Amino acid sequence: MKNIVIALLLLTTIGYSQSIERQVIGSAGTTLTDGATASIDFTVGELVVSTITDGTTTLTQGFHQGEIQLAINLSAVAFLQGAALSPNTGEESLMRDDLRVSGDVPTTSPYTDAITCVATVLNTGGTSGTGDMTDDIVDWVFVELRDETTNTTVLYSQSALLQRDGDIVGVDGTSALSFTAASGNYHVAIKHRNHLGIMSASTIALSATTTEVNFTNSTSQITYGSNAQTSFGMTAGLVGMWAGDVNGDSIIQYTGATPDSPSILSNALNDAGNFLNLPTYVVTGYNVNDVDMNGDAQYTGSSPDTPYILQNTLSHSGNFLNLSTYSILEQIPQQ
Repeated sequence: MKNIVIALLLLTTIGYSQSIERQVIGSAGTTLTDGATASIDFTVGELVVSTITDGTTTLTQGFHQGEIQLAINLSAVAFLQGAALSPNTGEESLMRDDLRVSGDVPTTSPYTDAITCVATVLNTGGTSGTGDMTDDIVDWVFVELRDETTNTTVLYSQSALLQRDGDIVGVDGTSALSFTAASGNYHVAIKHRNHLGIMSASTIALSATTTEVNFTNSTSQITYGSNAQTSFGMTAGLVGMWAGDVNGDSIIQYTGATPDSPSILSNALNDAGNFLNLPTYVVTGYNVNDVDMNGDAQYTGSSPDTPYILQNTLSHSGNFLNLSTYSILEQIPQQ
């Protein structure tokens, strides 16, 4: 009886088993493709063990080739209004790099991925110390690639460094951004810790070839939404991301339901060094309340940051009644 059961099991196993056999390419060779971004070529007489997938892209040929991941490259350009206010004489087309000069730009990103750069990247002239001053680092920014059909969906993101001329580069301080992603169409979004974020209105075709996406041209703006950027305080021909979202709620407001000015006051009054609780106290260093990015955050006094918030509110084209309670809303779509 046991012998019969074993025999039946063997027959069942054989009936449902699979065999793997090697194939050999014939006289003409052949090519397999995923129909989009990748292909495998086989030569005459080559043994075939092939795997090919979609655009992330995985290729396997023969017995020796491992996984290959293709990257897409992005060269984005953007300006921060705060760093562009009161530019250095003779450098009106560049942002100020006061935070870098004072040694306040951190080597660890302030954003969620917390990636790091080598401290020498922040030298004058970059890592070598002999580079172009236009490439000196202003601050960290956060870059998102969003889905082409559902622009609230973030597919890929990373921290990056912003140069004085607006170029957004990798953590080496010079290279274009690289994402491990499929070639395709994406909405590109740029965010900053105390500026309103921006996003491209149209999708951008990204691939292994570096693609430039320039958000700074005032005459041919590519930004999603209405009045998503500002020309106030900017050099003619340029637009920049709105400065003053110090409380991080994606709204800039001087006074009203969700104002930013009280955050600057609270920052001053709660600083350990301000033992007299003076509203004129200056908090120095890397601080979200530093609207003009000069290394000093002050509520009122000789170089206060609050007037920039009021000026932005009053200068917005939608605020035709000049209300100090007007809210400037970030135009990046939210879920």
